Formats: sequence, C-alpha cells, structure tokens
Amino acid sequence: MEPIQTPQRKVQSAKAKQLLRGLHCLDGTVKDFHIDRKAKGQELLDMICQSMNLMEKDYFGLIYEDRHDSRNWLDLDKRIAKFIKNEPWKFNFEVKFYPPDPAQLQEDITRYQLCLQIRNDIITGRLPCSFVTHALLGSYLVQSEVGDYDPEEHGRTYLKDFKFAPNQTPELVEKVMDLHKTHKGQTPAEAELHYLENAKKLAMYGVDLHPAKDSEGVDIMLGVCSSGLLVYRDRLRINRFAWPKILKISYKRHNFYIKIRPGEFEQFESTIGFKLANHRAAKKLWKVCVEHHTFFRLMSPEPVKKVGLLPHLGSRFRYSGRTHYETKKTPIDRQPPQFERSLSGRRPTSRSMDALGGPKQVESYGSEPSKRHTMSYEPEMIPDMEHIDQRPSPIKKQKEKKPVGGIAVLPPGGLFKKKKDKQNENEKENHNDLNNSDLINENAILDNNDIKSNKKEFKKKEKEMTEKNIILENNDKIKSPSKKELKKKEKEMAEKTAIDNNDIKSPSKKELKKKKKKWQKK
Repeated sequence: MEPIQTPQRKVQSAKAKQLLRGLHCLDGTVKDFHIDRKAKGQELLDMICQSMNLMEKDYFGLIYEDRHDSRNWLDLDKRIAKFIKNEPWKFNFEVKFYPPDPAQLQEDITRYQLCLQIRNDIITGRLPCSFVTHALLGSYLVQSEVGDYDPEEHGRTYLKDFKFAPNQTPELVEKVMDLHKTHKGQTPAEAELHYLENAKKLAMYGVDLHPAKDSEGVDIMLGVCSSGLLVYRDRLRINRFAWPKILKISYKRHNFYIKIRPGEFEQFESTIGFKLANHRAAKKLWKVCVEHHTFFRLMSPEPVKKVGLLPHLGSRFRYSGRTHYETKKTPIDRQPPQFERSLSGRRPTSRSMDALGGPKQVESYGSEPSKRHTMSYEPEMIPDMEHIDQRPSPIKKQKEKKPVGGIAVLPPGGLFKKKKDKQNENEKENHNDLNNSDLINENAILDNNDIKSNKKEFKKKEKEMTEKNIILENNDKIKSPSKKELKKKEKEMAEKTAIDNNDIKSPSKKELKKKKKKWQKK
C-alpha cells in the first residue's frame, strides 16, 4: 500500500521548491527556474544549459552576489543554499573559461554565446579596444544579425539599436556602416567566427582580474587566464608566469604565493608573494587559479581524496568538471540546433535564425599522453584590425598543432632524416679519405710476383701510382710535384721493392772462388 499524501505533506513539498527569480542571460533576457532548495550548483547549471540547448556547457558558470563581493563563481559541487542566504536567488549566466581558439568549438550556438559574452565585456569596459577594433568587431555583429547590406532596406538609422562601445560616437557608427558593406555574402556563423578570431587577439581576452599589492606595497592587478598568471600595473602588463613555470600556488591569510621553477642559469626555486585585501580575496584568487590550471593544463581532473579520520589542514577544493581536453574529445552527435540571434538585444530577424553548418569534427591531439598541455596554437589568419581592407575567404583551413606542454612531439621520421643528412655530409667530406685508404690497401696487396715481372709492367704500375697520387693531391688542393721529385720517388720505390724481394746483383767470380776454397777445406 502506498502512503496517502496528506495536504500538509503537499504544502511541505511545495515549500521545498525554491523559485529562482532573475537569471540574467547573456542576450539580456531574464528567466525564472524552479529548483529544490537542497539542489547543488551543477543541477542548476544543467537545467539552464538544457533550456538553452547547449551541449558544451563546461565553458560556462554562474555568478552570484553577496555582501562581501559583487562577483563570485558558484561552486557547482556544493549546495546553493550554502552560499546564498537571501531569497530569491539571483544569478548571472556567463562564460567562465574562454577558449584560446574559438574555432575549435564544435557548435555554432556555443560560439554565439561566446560572442555575447565578449560583447558584454567590451561594453562594460572589461575588454578595452581601440577605435578600429570597435568598428571591425561591430561590423561583424551587424552582419551576423542583419545580414548583407541593402541600401533600399537599411537607411542611416538602422544601427540605432546596436551598442558597440562604452562611449559610442557617430564617427564609430559611420565606420561600422562602411565596414558592414564589405562583409557581403557572409553567413551569421561565418561573421561570428571572424568576430571571435579578432577578439581573441586582444590583450585582455579571457583575463580574470583581481586587485592586489606587490612586496613593495604598489597597487597591481593579477590576471588569471588560460596561459597562466599575469601581472598588470597602470594597465600595462609587467610580468607573466606561464602555467608550466609555476610549481605551486597557495594562500595564507591575505597573502597569495606562487613557487616558480628555476630557470636555465638558476639552481634554486623562488617564491613570490602578493598581498590581497583580505582572506576571502586570497582564497577566491587561489580557487580561480586552481580551476584554470586544471581545465586548460590537465587531461583529466585530479581524483578527490577521501576524508580520513585525522584532521586535514588547508582547503580540499578541487575542480571536478571536465577539462578542455575532455570537452574537445567528446563528440556531439546531433543535428545543428536552430536558435535566434539577437546580438543587439532587439527582435531577431529571420536572416539570423538559421543554424548553418553541421557539427565540426574535433581535431585529434598527439598520440602521446600528457599531463601538461596547452591549447594555444595559432589558427590561420582571418581579417584583423591592422588589415581591414584585406579580407580572405571565410573558409578556415585546418592547421597542424604545435607540440604542447613541454613535451616535444617530433614529426614522423624527423629525427632519422636529420641523422641521414649528417651521415651523407660526413660521407661527402670523407670521400677523399676513403680514396686514400683504398690506395694504401692497393699498395699492401701487391705481391712479390708482381714485382718480379718485367720492367715494363713495373714501370706502368709506377706511372699509375704516380697518376693517382697526382689526382689525390689535386683534390686536396696541393700543387703537383716537379719532375725531379718524381724521379727521386721512383728511385726510392725501386730500391724498396728490390730490398723486399731480395733482388740483389749476382756475386763476382772472385767471391765464388773464395767460397769454393772454404767448402773444400771443410
């Protein structure tokens, strides 16, 4: 028998549901979600991504506000009620991990959300740009939403609803209109890809800034990104610590420390410290560094250690989601989803509602497993800020990846080719030496029978020997010997051969008579 649900239990189950009001999306819309009070952050993120038809959800996160700080990333492994006490809950859906190469994203809808995030970063001033960059990026946004420029349909005021920069001027709008005319024929997906390819070259692309002070008390900004930790002073980057160079990151009270690997001419490790406003700020910076390092550098997250009986010192926080490597390796088998584009916040047109192009294949990584890898390889050039008038076709070619993470992946046969080339060079250089050794062996092989042959044959061989010696001397760039020197060499050779073969003149008659007398006496 199933228990009968009383009205009191219905009231309790209804109270268990929490109405989430004011979820601000990247396109400016606000959505409401019903979720359990005891739910974890990952459940809420999955629900939001499912409503948006997003499969590549590992790049996104949820930001909430508290009484200490206005921007905090929600820990997806813990309950939401632990971080937010006030009701109703309010979140902002934003990009947390900016991909170094947006062209490697598998779906157009993910790139569209990244375009919205970059547009918001530019408008709010978090991503500073020049006048030319504002105009170029704005022209791609207009092409993605409006389509090709039509003088009959588009008048002088068709860009009044668009926002391109924090301080937008009429000169900027006119420049955007001129550049929009040059993008004729580009689909919304192609225009967004060009937008991302130019935006990723900006110095502050994907950098999460945290105010701090150095050891001398000077105000600085610490930026965390996919490549490492950056140090800024007066809006200028003064130092950069790449992830492969950092051995350890830690915090204690309001201090944040990084341990640096020794350089080529250094013997010992060095530790650099920074001062933050308080303990919360130091821990927040440490968690952001741990998440970025795990997501962009590891092939898989580190396993969470089990809680033991003994007390554990320090934080147990670890990033438990999928890494960049795992996200790119996971194929998406579905038809391209249809979605509405509204980069300006106005009503989308039918031109921008088509989902063009199928799912892109994920480029394969190197066969060798690596615990340290980066994804910062240069794609093919697409029109940038410096060359606005030179615009190649929007088709992007695949490019071979560079070796990543300090592990040198040589191309097939690369090492053996170098060895073969060196062997060939050595053989060419030692060609004369080999010929000399052959001649020496020929001299050693001559038998006594050859020396006892006729004088004509002996002279012929001597001539051949002298000719070969002359050729070798010419190869070694030595002048040929004179006739006198040749005659001396011939005499010396004749004497040596005569001594070796016991070719001595016959004894005289007197010597023979003396020998006979001695023999008779005996």
